[in-house]
Amino acid sequence: MTPRQLYLHPAAVEEAEAAARWYRERSPRAAARFVDEVNQAIDKILGTPHRWPRGSHGTRKAKLPCFPFAVIYHASDDTIQILAVAHGSRQPGYWKNRL
Repeated sequence: MTPRQLYLHPAAVEEAEAAARWYRERSPRAAARFVDEVNQAIDKILGTPHRWPRGSHGTRKAKLPCFPFAVIYHASDDTIQILAVAHGSRQPGYWKNRL
């Protein structure tokens, strides 16, 4: 099996960076933990992309264990597209135009 390519939508990167900045203003330790959880979620997605149930438009959602965020992604045979690093309070599906 060939490895999948990872594509990070620029808006997803900005969401993760904005959240990390917000946490850093309050606690550098919390910010580092947030970044670690996002990276771990992406690593798990790359390793087992079909682990999470399929949602709307064929996307999947990997929730972070200690933060109110989820990594929204779409998996195909050769590509993983990270579409959003979405806060749980945000309007559901706001990222759908990124597909």
